[in-house]
Amino acid sequence: MAETVTPSDSSRTTGHLLASLDPLLREWLPRQRWFAGKGRPVTGFTLVAATELLPLDGRLGLHHLLLRVHQPSVLGAEPHPGDCYQLLIGVREALPPRLAPALIGHVEDGPLAGRTVYEALHDPRPAEVLLEALRTQARVGGLCFERDPRQEIREGLVARLMTVEQSNSSVVYGDTFILKLLRRVVPGVNPDLEIPLALAREGCPRVPAPTAWLHAEIDTEPYVLAVLQPFISGASDGWELALRELAKGEDFAAEARELGRATAEVHTALAHALPTATLGHTQLRSLADGMTERLAAAVQAVPVLRPYESGLRAAYRALAGLADEGRTWTAQRIHGDLHLGQCLRSPSGAWSLIDFEGEPARPPAERRLPQPPVRDIAGMLRSFDYAAHSASPPAPDWARVCRAAYCSGYAEVAGRDPRTDPVLLRAYETDKAVYEVVYEARHRPDWLPVPLSAIRRLAASALEARP
Repeated sequence: MAETVTPSDSSRTTGHLLASLDPLLREWLPRQRWFAGKGRPVTGFTLVAATELLPLDGRLGLHHLLLRVHQPSVLGAEPHPGDCYQLLIGVREALPPRLAPALIGHVEDGPLAGRTVYEALHDPRPAEVLLEALRTQARVGGLCFERDPRQEIREGLVARLMTVEQSNSSVVYGDTFILKLLRRVVPGVNPDLEIPLALAREGCPRVPAPTAWLHAEIDTEPYVLAVLQPFISGASDGWELALRELAKGEDFAAEARELGRATAEVHTALAHALPTATLGHTQLRSLADGMTERLAAAVQAVPVLRPYESGLRAAYRALAGLADEGRTWTAQRIHGDLHLGQCLRSPSGAWSLIDFEGEPARPPAERRLPQPPVRDIAGMLRSFDYAAHSASPPAPDWARVCRAAYCSGYAEVAGRDPRTDPVLLRAYETDKAVYEVVYEARHRPDWLPVPLSAIRRLAASALEARP
C-alpha cells in the first residue's frame, strides 16, 4: 500500500480546488460535531496546506487539507485569524449507499468538477491509507508519518470510524489500534502526544503508549495532527459504566477507588517525567484572582448565580488568604480535563486514562503549564456528581460515596488524601462548577440544575468555613 502515498505536485490546482469546494464546505462544516464556531456564519477560507494522499485514478481520490475558517468575531472579543481545521476529503464519481451519510456535496467546477466529495474517514479504504503511511513512515508533501520502531503495525487491518460524537474523529483498526485525528489544530507541542510519550518512558501502564503519529511543519511551526495508540478491546467508558451501575442500583465505590488509584499513578509518573514547579504567593494570588474574574463574568452571563456569589467568592478568598500566609503548593503536568468519559476500564478491570489534549477552549501554552494535581481531582468529583444527577431520581448519596472512595484510592497511592487540602480542593471544584453553569445555560438548559446543586453546596461550605 506504500505506493498509494507517493507525493504529487498539486500546487497548480490547490487554489482552484479550494474555490470549487468553498460553497460545499460552508454548508457542511458547521454541521459537524467537532466544528467549534457554531452559531456564527462562515465568511471564507484560507488554505493553509493541501496534500494529495491518493491520486484520483478514476474511482477514488484522497485530499488532506488544513483549512483556516473565517467567521465574525464574538462581540467584545479580540479579532481572531480563524480556527484551523484538518479535513480528509474523499473523491468519487458517485457515492455508494453505504457512504451516503458522509456526503459533502457534488463539485460543479474546478479540478474536481463532476465528482462527489465526502468525509473520507467513513470509507475504510482512505482510512487504511493513513495506517499504511504510518506503518511505512511515509513523507507526503509536508506531512510526516512517524512511528515507534519498537511497536509493530500489521498490514491489512480493517478500518472503521467510531460514531460517538466528540471534538475529534477516531478510527479503529481491527480492534488493534485507534487513530485519533485532531480536527481543530493549533501550532506547538500537543499534550495529547507529549504526555503519553512521557508516561511511556516512565513505564506507566495507565495510559496507552503512542504507536505512531502524524505531524507537519508549516511556516516553521510544528503541528500534531493525529496519534495512533493501542485499542483497548472490550473496554467500558467510565461515564457509560457509571450510568449502567446507577440504573441497576449497584454500588460503584470499588470502581471509584480503583479509578482514584489510577489517577494517582498517572500523577506520580508525570511528576517524575516532566518538570514541576512551586506555586508561591504571587502564583496563588493570580490563581485566586483568575477564579474571581471568571465568577464575575459568569454572574453577568447567568444571573441565577447571583444569590450564591458571596459564598463562591469566599472560596476564592480563602485560597488567597493561604497565599498571604505563605502557603505553597507543588504544581506539575496533569491531565487537564479529567472526568469519567476520559477513563476506560478494560475487561480485566484495569483503568486507563485517555485524551490528554486538555480543555480545547484554552490556549495550548496554558494547557501545558504545571498545575496542582487537585485540579484533575476536582474535575472527577464533579463528574461523579453529574452521573448521580443523571439518574432518575437523582442519587446524591451515590455521588458522595463515590467521591469519598475516589479520594481514598488516590491517597493509597499518592500518600496524601486530597481532602486534606480542603481550601484548594473547594476552590478548584467551585471554579469548575461555575464553568459548568455557564456551559449548561448556553448549550443544555435542561442540565442547569446539576451544577446549580453543586453551587449551592459549595457556597454554603465556603461560608461555613470562614473564620
